[in-house]
Amino acid sequence: MQSFDTLNRTRFVFGSGVSSRLGELAAEFKPKCVLVVTDAGLVDAGHFSSAVDSLRAAGLNVESFHEFGENPTSAMVDAGVAKAAEVKPDLLIGLGGGSSMDCCKGINFVYSGGGTIHDYHGVGKATAEMLPMIAVPTTSGTGSEAQSFALISDAVTHTKMACGDPKAACRIAVLDPTLTLTLPQRVTALTGIDAISHAVETYVTSRRNPMSTTYSRRAFGLLASSFSRVLTHPEDVEARASMQLGACFAGMAIETSMLGAAHATANPLTAKHDIVHGQAVGLMLPSVIRMNGTRHADWYAELMREIDPTVTENDAPDRLAELIVQWLKEAGMATSLGELSIPSSGIDVFVEEALKQWTGTFNPIPLDADRTRQLYRSVA
Repeated sequence: MQSFDTLNRTRFVFGSGVSSRLGELAAEFKPKCVLVVTDAGLVDAGHFSSAVDSLRAAGLNVESFHEFGENPTSAMVDAGVAKAAEVKPDLLIGLGGGSSMDCCKGINFVYSGGGTIHDYHGVGKATAEMLPMIAVPTTSGTGSEAQSFALISDAVTHTKMACGDPKAACRIAVLDPTLTLTLPQRVTALTGIDAISHAVETYVTSRRNPMSTTYSRRAFGLLASSFSRVLTHPEDVEARASMQLGACFAGMAIETSMLGAAHATANPLTAKHDIVHGQAVGLMLPSVIRMNGTRHADWYAELMREIDPTVTENDAPDRLAELIVQWLKEAGMATSLGELSIPSSGIDVFVEEALKQWTGTFNPIPLDADRTRQLYRSVA
């Protein structure tokens, strides 16, 4: 049985409406200044003003930073650090999707320890204690609230840098499914596929262990039973709650199991063609499942039995891959490079970049140039 060593530093507060307690929860840290990191879309949706009202009702001084976008870059982190240096917060709040939470963690690394975010690329690079952080996810996707990693892109090369340290773990994660009710259907779909990919990939990595597989399986069960429902009935709070918990549990699995080839091959599509992460990883996942299934069909059978106890070991990889494709089509997402107007002539470049990705090193079947090229050709 695989050994593991993990410390869960995060308190999880879950339930419809619990975001109204944000001020009360933040006040426990007795901060002199709170910096809320949230993207402009959350300001327009009204979630930012609700958060600020709760914080100010608790008597707290609130500042904010909004100057970042999807796939936060090192330049965006630098801008956030400059804002932090100006207002001198002693508590950070990441409000939004994975981009908000990752940017918030990135700011925390650099503001607390100095240097640039590049200095924290890798694991265990934090040089000082970091500010306490509260995560308030408004999507059901990355599970960043449950992880000690920030994913930041280099502003010039667009290479994704995973920056992880136990000190970066959120002190509190506030999981309020009602915050996801305002999501456009496409965002619901993209983030949902991302969460599903986390549940599937973490279940079969080379670092899988008794803790990660427990979270992965429960995450997959919650997500698989609710994904189609939130697309057709977006007002269903119970389905939204299942998606949010599923995404969080998958994030907890990532913390000890990491990810695999679907993420390694998706990242070059995002870097080179600006394909949204959920679309890119969803595109690559079925082919990765089929490849890994040639050796680990038993693992995929265990996962599929969360939703279909009758599935056989021989059928499981194809059944799971077909289910992912079905979900992509339900969501109106592409299932080939051609649908994304990405020419197959770029595959060799994708292969080169994919083999540099850290996540690929945890795939249960080691990636090499031939296998990686075949993965891309299978979706051309």
